[in-house]
Amino acid sequence: MRHKATRIGLTSLVLVLAFGGLLYSTLSEGTEYYKHVDEVMVEPAAWQGKKLQLHGFAKQVAQKPGSLEYRFNVENNGHVVRAYYTGIVPDTFKEDAEVVIKGTLRPDNSFLVNEDGIMAKCPSKYEPKPGGA
Repeated sequence: MRHKATRIGLTSLVLVLAFGGLLYSTLSEGTEYYKHVDEVMVEPAAWQGKKLQLHGFAKQVAQKPGSLEYRFNVENNGHVVRAYYTGIVPDTFKEDAEVVIKGTLRPDNSFLVNEDGIMAKCPSKYEPKPGGA
């Protein structure tokens, strides 16, 4: 009886360790933090190099002539991050648009946006009309 209990215990331990290792490896690769600009810029060194989704408002949007290279600021509550992106932007991406950008904060506190990493909210299309229910 003791031999059977030992085998069951060892089998359970191996299964738990294997499941834990699988869970850890899966989550560590896919972990992405969702933060507002002001939350990140309080202590930017803690966020550098980590995968982030950064929320704020687009300001000073500039496109390099003849290219798909953009640079812009993302602001929230008085804090600013300079962002760089290469690619096609959504139609709703423009000055003062509410945006969420995906990428990483670099050591110089600028933000490198991933390919297809810009999501812009349409400012008025989905807001209720005045006097509506």
